Amino acid sequence: MTQLKQATGPQFSRILAIGGVRGDAVVTNDDIAGPIDSSDEWIRQRTGIVTRRRATGDTDVLDLATAAAEEALAQAGLTGADIDAVILSTVTYFAQTPAGAAIVADRIGATPAAAYDISAACAGYSYGIGQADALVRSGAARHVLVIGAEKMSDFIDPTDRSISFLLGDGAGAAIVGPSDFPGIGPTVWGSDGSKAATIGQTLSWQEFAATEGAAWPTLRQDGPSVFKWAAFQMAPVALRAIEAAGLTPADIDVFVPHQANMRIIDQMIKQLGLREDVVVGRDIEDTGNTSAASIPLATERLIREGAAKTGHVLLQIGFGAGLVYAAQVVIVP
Repeated sequence: MTQLKQATGPQFSRILAIGGVRGDAVVTNDDIAGPIDSSDEWIRQRTGIVTRRRATGDTDVLDLATAAAEEALAQAGLTGADIDAVILSTVTYFAQTPAGAAIVADRIGATPAAAYDISAACAGYSYGIGQADALVRSGAARHVLVIGAEKMSDFIDPTDRSISFLLGDGAGAAIVGPSDFPGIGPTVWGSDGSKAATIGQTLSWQEFAATEGAAWPTLRQDGPSVFKWAAFQMAPVALRAIEAAGLTPADIDVFVPHQANMRIIDQMIKQLGLREDVVVGRDIEDTGNTSAASIPLATERLIREGAAKTGHVLLQIGFGAGLVYAAQVVIVP
């Protein structure tokens, strides 16, 4: 039998740098409370959100993705020419094809890097990190750019009380490369399509096109069902990720869950049994829920503010529409 050569890569990979950008407009609870017949107090109590960031003018999701990518490159001391693959996670890029990742790759000078989009909603960044880790260690790429980018405001119904008042715009990017120590633990991921109806668009694009006078598709969720799923079924996934990395909850220095709701974050902390001094990402308070961008944005903030330090052990978990989820332990760059 003919023997094929196989690519081989470094034994380990790690995140080299993280960059992030947020929408330029600060939107307060008072700004959006009227159409949903609510109040600043109600929104804070239900979600922990005080403000959210949204992009204005002609800024689109690829603009946000490009800006985050450029910041990550600068933090890593690399250029686009050093990138071998670009993975863009987003559910708010309007074009079915070509992939937004290819356009971002061209903008940052990464051509002819491999480039593709993934649609895993709020778990998309963690999905991308798992894929980047595999690409580097297999020898398929040396440096992989993972971007989570969303302009959620393009899919908001101002009168919706289920999810729209939670949402913000932004992008976070990470560069994964070779390492002389294990910097990314095994990814624990999965899905449950039987619950797909709990979060999604009000209409598919096909239904929208076929329905005369149809309202623009926006996002809706069954809030109570999503809360129960996220708050009580995702902690066991996070614990499996800790175990897969050969660690215990006591080893975790930083916890960055998807920034869906402050009450979900608090419930997960209780179930995980983390140390009292663990640093927790709470970027949702003034950025809002930015779906695939939320974990890298919260991580970038903790690093920038000095709360998460180089070498800290960080547990991250994303979960959302699909329903999909992914978690891994990483070392803070």
